[in-house]
Amino acid sequence: MKKLISHFKFRFSQSFRILNLNPKVSIPVLFVLGALVAVKLPEHYYYPVLFFILTGLFHGERKDIPFLKKVFVQSWRWVILLETTIMYTVLLLGNINYKIEKTGLIFYLLIIVLAFIPPRTKPWLNLGWDFIPNSLFEWKGFLRKNSWKVILGFIIVMFSSYHLITLILVGTFVLDVISPVYQPHESKETLEMYFKKYTLKEKIRKNTLFFNILLLPVCCSFLILHPYESLYILYYLAFMNMYLLLILIRKYKNYNHKNKESDYNMGVYFEYFLCSMTIIPALFLLTSGMKEANQNIKTYVGN
Repeated sequence: MKKLISHFKFRFSQSFRILNLNPKVSIPVLFVLGALVAVKLPEHYYYPVLFFILTGLFHGERKDIPFLKKVFVQSWRWVILLETTIMYTVLLLGNINYKIEKTGLIFYLLIIVLAFIPPRTKPWLNLGWDFIPNSLFEWKGFLRKNSWKVILGFIIVMFSSYHLITLILVGTFVLDVISPVYQPHESKETLEMYFKKYTLKEKIRKNTLFFNILLLPVCCSFLILHPYESLYILYYLAFMNMYLLLILIRKYKNYNHKNKESDYNMGVYFEYFLCSMTIIPALFLLTSGMKEANQNIKTYVGN
């Protein structure tokens, strides 16, 4: 019993330590938790389904099974069962709109099954995304590395069209998720080859077009559900596109072939988030950033 109590104390402190040491993780987590607490779904039985899926995803991603087997030799499955049960219960009862009903109780039986399902050791999806042109190499590489996460995220984004608040909350989360798309630096040879074929304006056009194609389904869904609130979608598109342009231009403004990736952090996220939200400051940043990015590219490509 003492060992179990110590384990949960460790889990509790571990969670806060991760959030404190990694603001890039903590901010999106807080956004998601806030949304899970406040989200209102059409039917009460939707909540258990949603929270069970989240609990299952957590179980599928855990890497601590060997550790638990060493510490709790005979009872490690019970520890897994207890952890997943606590997580599911906290999510379920934490939502301010949920009322206890039979579906939520039935899913406790399915949680028992999770203790006997081993977490994944290989990627669930290994898609090539070959239909994406090489001119969008940042997106292609990002999607190949994060296939199942992107697909799951896309589904969540689609569901966010249900309400304006969820659309905004999920949108702010998406901005942080897509920021790593432009974080890696390509080699100077790749950069030279690319910009001998395309200009920076052409790159911006291709990337924004692809990004807006991704946003099109959620925008259409929102307009179908809320036909009299089209102005919000226009602002949503402007906001999302401003942020995308800022991080794309920042990459080439600060590009250095000696660095493998740009120094993206939460400070950059908040700066560009606020500028994109107010739009006009973002336009000034884009204008000056374009000049600096083009000048930096010329040092590698020439005229």
